[in-house]
Amino acid sequence: MHFVRQPSSICSFRASMTLPPASWMLAMLTRRQTLKGRFTIAAKHHITIAEIYETELVDIEKAIAHYEQSADYYKGEESNSSANKCLLKVAAYAAQLEQYQKAIEIYEQVGANTMDNPLLKYSAKDYFFKAALCHFIVDELNAKLALEKYEEMFPAFTDSRECKLLKKLLEAHEEQNSEAYTEAVKEFDSISRLDQWLTTMLLRIKKSIQGDGEGDGDLK
Repeated sequence: MHFVRQPSSICSFRASMTLPPASWMLAMLTRRQTLKGRFTIAAKHHITIAEIYETELVDIEKAIAHYEQSADYYKGEESNSSANKCLLKVAAYAAQLEQYQKAIEIYEQVGANTMDNPLLKYSAKDYFFKAALCHFIVDELNAKLALEKYEEMFPAFTDSRECKLLKKLLEAHEEQNSEAYTEAVKEFDSISRLDQWLTTMLLRIKKSIQGDGEGDGDLK
């Protein structure tokens, strides 16, 4: 296995300037583990550092970088489930930062990797759903084409509530019907509660119906 090692002295100095003391020590330990070839341990350290950037320092870009590094190490050790968990964190944050193409690629990759696994295939519909929403924010036609691709790749997706919602949203968007869009979301939410990420993405799509600065910015 071959891994690209991070620059040592420069990265260590920069880390010391941006991380709390305990976190800086953790970063140094992480580097030592990679030099010793203990990549699973290093991956876990990168997750811990990413969580510090998430919660204490609120630097999402740096959190993304550490989750990506962790995923790379897990992949190298063939710990695909752990790698996917890190990548899904990257995708969620990338979409929030409007890095939609990056999020789409990850959601599609993880969805494709899980759809044939009997234990994980139920989750595939969620990943394709999220990928389609990211497409939708960028362009309605992209979302339609993506939806067709996902149904062809994963036939079980067609009967899912997520796929049916997407079709209703696409129809409402094409007709520029904000009320129909909101009603479809409310119906879905009454059975499967929307989390903050989904709510944010759905609102971004709705704004393209309402027009910039118009509407109440709500899904209810």
